[in-house]
Amino acid sequence: MALVTAAVVVLDCAEPEKLAYFYRQLLEGEESDANANLVEIRAADGVRIAFRRDVNATPPSWPRPENSLQAHLVLLVEDLDEAERRVVGLGGRPIETKDPAGPYEERGYADPAGHSFTLRLAPTAAPKQG
Repeated sequence: MALVTAAVVVLDCAEPEKLAYFYRQLLEGEESDANANLVEIRAADGVRIAFRRDVNATPPSWPRPENSLQAHLVLLVEDLDEAERRVVGLGGRPIETKDPAGPYEERGYADPAGHSFTLRLAPTAAPKQG
C-alpha cells in the first residue's frame, strides 16, 4: 500500500447540501457522511468528494484571468453530449465553448456554486486498428 493516498477532495461553498446533490446525481453516487457544515458523497466508482460550508465562499472567476481556479475536477465520460445534458439539467453551466487545444476531447463547465470542472471523453480500451 502507498505511504500516502488521497482520501477526499473538499470544495468550499455556501450551500453544501445543494452542491452535494448536484454531484451525487451527476456521479450516480450516494451520501456517505453529513453534518451541519459538511456533506460527503461517494461516487459510483468509489471517489469521495465533500462539500464544506463557508458562508463567505465566492465562486472562482475562471476562465477570467483575475482569479485562480481554486480547484478543478476532471470527470471522465463515455458520451460528452449526454453528460452535458445531465450537467445542464442539474443546474450546471458551460464555461468553455471553444474547441480545446490538446490531446483530449473535453468541455468545461461550472457547477451551481461556480466551481469549474471538465468533462473529458474517456479513452477507449479497444486495440488500435491497422
